[in-house]
Amino acid sequence: MIEPHAPAPPGSPPPWGGPVGPGPGAPARLPVRPGTGRFLVLAGVFVCAACGLVYELELVALASYLIGDSVTQASVVLSVMVFAMGIGSLAAKRLRRFAAAGFGAVEAVLALVGGSSAMALYAVFAWTGDWGGLWADGPSFLLVAFSLTIGLLIGAEVPLLMELIQRIRRQDAGGAVADLFAADYVGALVGGLAFPFVLLPFLGQLTGALLTGTVNAAVGAALVLGLFRRDLSRRARWLLLSANVVVLAVLASATVLADDFERAARHAVYGPDVRVAVRTDVQEVVLTGDPDGRPLGLFLDGRLRVGGSDERRYHEALVHPAMAGSHARVLILGGGDGLAAREVLRHPGVRRVDVVEVDPGLARLARHDPGLSELNDHAYGDPRVRVTTADAFDRLRGTPTASYDVVISDLPDPGLTASTKLYSQEFYGLARRALAPGGRIVVHAGPVSSRPRAFWTAESTLRAAGLRTVAYRVGTRAPGVQEGPDRAAGPSQAPRDWGFVLAARTPPALRLDPSGPRPHTLTEAALRAAARSATDTRVRDLPASTLVHPRY
Repeated sequence: MIEPHAPAPPGSPPPWGGPVGPGPGAPARLPVRPGTGRFLVLAGVFVCAACGLVYELELVALASYLIGDSVTQASVVLSVMVFAMGIGSLAAKRLRRFAAAGFGAVEAVLALVGGSSAMALYAVFAWTGDWGGLWADGPSFLLVAFSLTIGLLIGAEVPLLMELIQRIRRQDAGGAVADLFAADYVGALVGGLAFPFVLLPFLGQLTGALLTGTVNAAVGAALVLGLFRRDLSRRARWLLLSANVVVLAVLASATVLADDFERAARHAVYGPDVRVAVRTDVQEVVLTGDPDGRPLGLFLDGRLRVGGSDERRYHEALVHPAMAGSHARVLILGGGDGLAAREVLRHPGVRRVDVVEVDPGLARLARHDPGLSELNDHAYGDPRVRVTTADAFDRLRGTPTASYDVVISDLPDPGLTASTKLYSQEFYGLARRALAPGGRIVVHAGPVSSRPRAFWTAESTLRAAGLRTVAYRVGTRAPGVQEGPDRAAGPSQAPRDWGFVLAARTPPALRLDPSGPRPHTLTEAALRAAARSATDTRVRDLPASTLVHPRY
């Protein structure tokens, strides 16, 4: 008969050499005074909370740039993370006996996952062009997976930290919770402010996330191995030390290689002809091709805005029908690349062209880049053209009544959250006020074939603003970007068509100016066909989109 082992005394390490488990509530054996130890734990809470919020914001920002619709992406990330934090807190109850070792392990994994999340997501996007959307235009499976994992780990911190604080000095539960959450919320404030004002502009998304993970791992390891080392067995100390050394080595290596990785990823997304890649205060601007024969491509936050031979097809369809009538004073909203201004200046009788562009970096590039300035026929060198850096909505609010004969809205797709207010009834009401008698407004309202509801919502919204409309759409020559065999088929891919709405106070005539220049790609017959093509896709009885009730 085998005799049973005697039970191990409280506080002794388990036979496999794991962490010492003094039991929930047992006093910690600290190398410093309890007051100092408590301060160090709260300082660790502060830093970890700041890092956790940076991870959240990093996921929201990256998803918004590459997927679009920032409201959806922010809602998915934040709601999934909050849910996962609750699950993580429940799961961490089983680790309270080994609070110090558990917290050290959680921080090491959180630093690795959170710090590398931006690079991992960008790599998948760059080399596959697809994040595995849960539904069309919906959130990505990978985005949800990272949000869930990071939320679980952040949630596990709270009960473990509460246990560590109580082991240092017992106090009533309300006071301990107040101290813990005060440090947590102040840290979240610092992390939330550091991300847009320090990390993103000075380090970028990839390096900023990697540096945050490095700080997270270092602080977590220092807190556990420095303050609570006596609660750990020798083996547990070596395991945590080794794990954190590996995490820090991985994050440091990734930081060193971040620039090379970004160049390789950009090559995978945009093809081999990337000539200019800059991040302005507003967006990432990438130029491909050159003026020596390779077609020029302009990408804004990964989305194609100007693509090869189809560029002229788009801008002629946007500008020329609106110029059939009086056109001495023209307002272009967006169009910082100068290409809409190029088409406007081809018409005789134009006295003034005001371009309102929210991104001064794009306007500078259009003025000074050899390829882009040649493509726009050096439009910004024409004394009739004046460029204003402003939000289009704010600019229209300050525009006097009847200031312009033509308003051209060359703005991104209304499905992008940042553009939604620029496709609202209030915005079109301001544009209507800015029109002179007999004036016209033309709106680029996104692709018709893939987003007919959004397109016809824009048309319905123009009518709700007191304008009469005629819709038309123009197809591209190719269903995607053809330059470069390695180009990913993701959001950078060109649309199959463009939808436009011409509007005025009285029913507008969709025609070309008989005294104006002949477009290279557009004829009267093609315009009539474009109107019939758009009418065939009509979605009826759509309500208007407003600022308080956006419907795109």
